[in-house]
Amino acid sequence: MAHASPLTQAQPAGPEAVETVPPAVDLVLGASACCLACVFTNPLEVVKTRLQLQGELQARGTYPRPYRGLMASVAAVARADGLRGLQKGLAAGLLYQGLMNGVRFYCYSLAGQAGLTQQPGGIVVAGAVAGALGAFVGSPAYLVKTQLQAQTMAAVAVGHQHQHQSVLGALETIWRQQGLLGLWRGVGGAVPRVMVGSAAQLATFASAKAWVQEQQWLPEDSWLVALAGGMISSIAVAAVMTPFDVVSTRLYNQPVDGAGRGQLYGGLVDCLVKICQQEGPLALYKGLGPAYLRLGPHTILSMLFWDELRKLARRGAQHQGT
Repeated sequence: MAHASPLTQAQPAGPEAVETVPPAVDLVLGASACCLACVFTNPLEVVKTRLQLQGELQARGTYPRPYRGLMASVAAVARADGLRGLQKGLAAGLLYQGLMNGVRFYCYSLAGQAGLTQQPGGIVVAGAVAGALGAFVGSPAYLVKTQLQAQTMAAVAVGHQHQHQSVLGALETIWRQQGLLGLWRGVGGAVPRVMVGSAAQLATFASAKAWVQEQQWLPEDSWLVALAGGMISSIAVAAVMTPFDVVSTRLYNQPVDGAGRGQLYGGLVDCLVKICQQEGPLALYKGLGPAYLRLGPHTILSMLFWDELRKLARRGAQHQGT
């Protein structure tokens, strides 16, 4: 059986093709599914952000480490910011997930509708392009989310502290001080981050789900098929995405000068080089544990929610047509 795209898949075993979900519906379902997943995984995103900023441009062993490992870091955040601190940046995170994944799933669905995902390598290319577009649209929300999640009391502060009071306040401050382009500062790191993550996620989820269906271990319409696909997909996503995730966090959180230019990094390549030179190549995997534990459940939950919502949408369309 040929591997089918998760957004354009049909039932090859039966004589009737299952009606695909329109791109506009996939936009709503994809955004909704990823926002639901974000509510559960945002605390891990807070911890991951702090770990990625800890020891910025300092040699290993020369800086204090208020965040050590997953559970100790969770406890450190809770002590410094209270339990509500574990959901810092949630509103900005939900805005980002809605914007980025709405665009991503919509564009990917269009590619599937046009038959591009059935071409050799089409799933990877379509996933990467759709992810890049989604990252560009959602970049201002991710910028604010990163800066809000980094903010904490001085004793455990890592990275630059921007002192925003709210999502809208942060957007207004950035707009006023840096202009419209300031809202897209750091997008050069976000686009490759989501391109590689999106391509890995969509390609491995589609392939893994199709493979599980081929083995006939589980009922074909069971949510467990999507769960298995998401579990495999999350490993690939974490492996390829974490270095870009570290760079993206650094670019978004760095202080800027009066002209809106970053004071620490000149862009993606400059950031990569400086991290490797001053912190060592392994620093590109700072926060890998929380990153996987965040990406893993987020990938599993978002792809599972999305897959189940699409089934409901198809059934509703079929019911209306009868």
